Parts: sequence; C-alpha cells; structure tokens
Amino acid sequence: MHPTILIAVVAFLAATIVLAETLSRLMPSDPELTRKIVHVGSGNVILLAWWFGIPAWIGIAASAIAGAMALLSYVVPLLPSINSVGRKSFGTFFYALSMGVLVAWFWPLDRPQFAAIGILVMAWGDGMAAIVGSRFGQHQYRVLGSTKSWEGSLAMATASFIATSLVLLSVQGTLWQTWAIALAVAALATVLEAVSQLGIDNLTVPLGSAAFSFCLSQWWLS
Repeated sequence: MHPTILIAVVAFLAATIVLAETLSRLMPSDPELTRKIVHVGSGNVILLAWWFGIPAWIGIAASAIAGAMALLSYVVPLLPSINSVGRKSFGTFFYALSMGVLVAWFWPLDRPQFAAIGILVMAWGDGMAAIVGSRFGQHQYRVLGSTKSWEGSLAMATASFIATSLVLLSVQGTLWQTWAIALAVAALATVLEAVSQLGIDNLTVPLGSAAFSFCLSQWWLS
C-alpha cells in the first residue's frame, strides 16, 4: 500500500474531527449534531479501506487505537464533540470495536462489501435517525424505556436501505436479490437501533447488518 493512501485516510479522519470540534464550539447547544458529523464522517473511512485495499491489520490496529481513545475520553475530555451528548453511552467505543471486528471478519474472506454495509448502515442510518428525530420527531413511541420517534426510525430505515443498495449494486448489479437484501437489512437495522440501550446499537447494528446481508447473499446468490 502506498504511504500516500494511508496519509490521505488519516487526513480525512483528522479533518472530520476538526470540523466537529469547531462546530461544537460554535454550536454548544447542539452536541448531538457535532457528534453525528464525526459518526457519519468516520464511517465513510470503511469505503476508503475497501477501495484502496488497506490491509486488515491496519484497520484492526486503527480500531484498537480509536477504541482506547474513546474509553480514555470518558475520563479525560479529549474530544468533547464526540462524547458530550448528555447521556450515559459507550457508543463511541462500540463503534470503534465494530469496525475492527468487521474488518477482521470480512477482509480475510475477501468480502469487504459486507463490512462496508455494516459500517455505512450504522454511520448513515443511525446518523440520520438522530438528526431527523431530534428536529422533526413529532410522533414518539417508547421501547424498552427509551423514547424514539417514527420520523427518526423512518430516516434510519431509508438511509440503511440506500446505503446497502448502493454497496450491493456496485458488487452484484441490479438483481432482484439486491433490493430484497437491502430491504431486509434496513428493517433489521431499524429494529436493532430502536431496542438497543447505552450505545450498544453501535455494535449490534453494524454487526447484525453485515452478518444478515452476508447470510442472505450466500443463500440467494450461491
């Protein structure tokens, strides 16, 4: 792998964090928005890792470092734009962990598209659910003690469907299975996001979405 590629990935992540930190200072009353900028932006790194063929060990090592920094930042406010959401959550740590697990799982199988599906569903689906739900969530419901909105859940399902469809279209084309798998993954991800607590959706959604899309693809396309 050319060093320029690795430098470009690191620069992309750094720019995302700098943007979020800047917005957190300009918009201190809206920490959820700035956190989701990092959430969505960092998730797109999985595409760079896939397209540029970044080795699995680099992805796993980066995940371990990010997870350690996330845990440390709960004690020392290193990156307040990421963790300051006004509620108890280990979502940032689970997010980093899920990336490492998916890279370790699908890179050796030469199926990085499923790792990409898991992370992008989490990044864009959960990101849009939080943003749309906090601003337009007028119709609320409760599940396992948490308050959700139908608008946020619809945003989650829509973004998850689009992300999964685009990845599968790039790999297997416009088969009917592409749309069926995307629809099934979107439904599962929306349910997992709704029922998960304490940020565990950052682990259950990407792992569940990746595993489900992989199993369905193996079943329908084998």
